[in-house]
Amino acid sequence: MNPNPHLRPTKTAILLLNLGTPAAPTAKAVRVYLKEFLSDPRVVEIPRVIWWCILNGIILPIRSGASAKKYASIWLPKLGSPLMHYSRLQAKELGERFAQHGQTVLVDLAMRYGQPSTEAVLGELQEQGMERLLLLPLYPQYSATTSASSFDEVFRVLGKWRNQPELRLVKHYHDYPAYINALRDQVQTFWDKEGCPDFAKGDRFVMSFHGLPKRNLMRGDPYHCECLKTGRMLGEALGLEAGQYLVTFQSRFGKAEWLKPYTAPTIEKLAQAGCERMDIFCPGFPADCLETLEEIAMEAREIFLEHGGKDYRYIPCLNSNPAWIEALEIIAQQHLVGWPLDSESEAVLTKRNERAELAKERIA
Repeated sequence: MNPNPHLRPTKTAILLLNLGTPAAPTAKAVRVYLKEFLSDPRVVEIPRVIWWCILNGIILPIRSGASAKKYASIWLPKLGSPLMHYSRLQAKELGERFAQHGQTVLVDLAMRYGQPSTEAVLGELQEQGMERLLLLPLYPQYSATTSASSFDEVFRVLGKWRNQPELRLVKHYHDYPAYINALRDQVQTFWDKEGCPDFAKGDRFVMSFHGLPKRNLMRGDPYHCECLKTGRMLGEALGLEAGQYLVTFQSRFGKAEWLKPYTAPTIEKLAQAGCERMDIFCPGFPADCLETLEEIAMEAREIFLEHGGKDYRYIPCLNSNPAWIEALEIIAQQHLVGWPLDSESEAVLTKRNERAELAKERIA
């Protein structure tokens, strides 16, 4: 890095933050990923000594191999992890949108767990002259377990820097019109292609969000309320009545009570009650991943069909939907107000350097 900051342009950067993914669908890679993920005190709020014994003595030896098989079932040929592929694509296309407007904004992606690590990506942005940084989590609904944990890691890294950038962060956007419109576009595009269900005959549109222990809600985490609001706004945007759609929560783990209603038992009950056709969508996941492609598109489908359902349709996540990339740009632009987004010309840099050198001479 050039030691003289006057000799390079200052730049604005956007850092997309996501959870992470194993490097490969193998037991070894999954174990490394799970250990980092489940060691985060924001994720598991159990006394550290007790949890260390449970994690290393029971969970990692048992779950690593089983999870690796699940990852292998959704791994994309030549592309690898779906979450990584689509998250990188979102960062690339967001950067291209700024470039189309003649704006020079650095856009990159960092994972909370695994690679590319937050520390490595921030270092690369610093090398490129980043002086202003906007943190944009790919978690539309805020939770201490996701958004706050990602912010924590950024703060930890920047806490070691001598010259820190200006910093802004997007806490959440669960009710932003651009985000809701992107969700509606994704669902409506699917219905235009595959046919819209006749909800009057008992069909259901299910919105499944990632679950959290209920105690998180009771301790003040707003995630549950934000999911419900997203679900209501999307249902209304699609023109559905209250009884035609419902919000559920998936990925329950352990014996503690989690946010309800649970996705899998709800699907089973609906099928048993005579619901023959179900469309299911995961609005809280901007990119398809293990929880959507394996748990919802595969496991939940089996549950529905085994208990009397006839037609189960999984609607893919936003992924690289142009409406979603546009929404990301709108959200970012709202939080970038007042920051320069254009490249400094060589003339400006030269003049700045001349002034700096002149100031040195006067001081000397």
